[in-house]
Amino acid sequence: MNLPVGKLKHDFLKELLPTSDSNTGVVVGPQLGEDAAVIEFGDNYLVATSDPITFATEDIGWYVVCVNSNDIAAMGAVPKWLLVTLLLPEDTTTPEMVRDIMTQLTQACETFDIALCGGHTEVTPAVTQPVVIGQMMGVAAKESLFTSADARVGDALILTKGLGIEATAIIAREREEQVREKYDALFLEQAKHYLVDPGISVLKDAQIAIATGGVHAMHDVTEGGITTAVFELATAAELGTVVYSDKLLGSPALYSNITRTLCDMFGLNPLGVISSGAMLIAAAPEKGETICQTLGEAGINAGIIGKFLPSERGMSLEDATGTRQPLPVFQADEIAKLL
Repeated sequence: MNLPVGKLKHDFLKELLPTSDSNTGVVVGPQLGEDAAVIEFGDNYLVATSDPITFATEDIGWYVVCVNSNDIAAMGAVPKWLLVTLLLPEDTTTPEMVRDIMTQLTQACETFDIALCGGHTEVTPAVTQPVVIGQMMGVAAKESLFTSADARVGDALILTKGLGIEATAIIAREREEQVREKYDALFLEQAKHYLVDPGISVLKDAQIAIATGGVHAMHDVTEGGITTAVFELATAAELGTVVYSDKLLGSPALYSNITRTLCDMFGLNPLGVISSGAMLIAAAPEKGETICQTLGEAGINAGIIGKFLPSERGMSLEDATGTRQPLPVFQADEIAKLL
């Protein structure tokens, strides 16, 4: 049986991950729900991650810097160094295309003060579109490290920016002609601009939340969407959770009209679309509103969308009437239906 498009199923992936702790110095190894590995590094921790860009074809250099640095930020670390593997399709790769991607990479690294320090480039028949894979490293003070496993029962579950930010930009760019047929140029440009406004970076979100205090854990929202990320965070912490659907789907601040329009147009469930730019935060309940307010003062939408429960309570999605259903988990991102 062939595997479907998307991330490996969580149960299957868990079978594959090594359980040995024989690697001296590895503080956080490969685990479901953790955004990066953590390694002893003198008086600090070295935090390392790797992520590819496979859905987008336009501005992939910007994507790879943001997506990888988000994983570093979610651990409370500062992203420092990036290596990139760039795989390019034969027959359609031009010097101009490669120069454009490298310009995107260097400009994004300059924006976030990250050093592009190596990698590999190759034209290969193994891919049909450009694929860029990043490996990023950062540094965290030992007292400043956050892991998904640190979420606690009773914690407020906060979401920054909202649903489908990355999906909005990808749809507008990859399905531009279809969108243009139904909506005006302003709508299209606004949707494409989601890449930078509200943007797919969560570095600022993490920094502000940490400085406000009360943060116990953070998790970057990527492939599989919001509810899949909640599942991963709760699984890492061995907790249950409830997510309030009206706080998500009923909130114009967290589910914009532009994102709603595009998801409706292409029949995509907004809970399962790729959502880089959003950060999940598990915070002490008494600090939840303060964190949201502080983020809002900095121009970053944020809201409490749920809370963490004892593991025996399970994971659920609750509507405005109080009716609960199992929390939906998307093994294949909804946007894969388009690509």
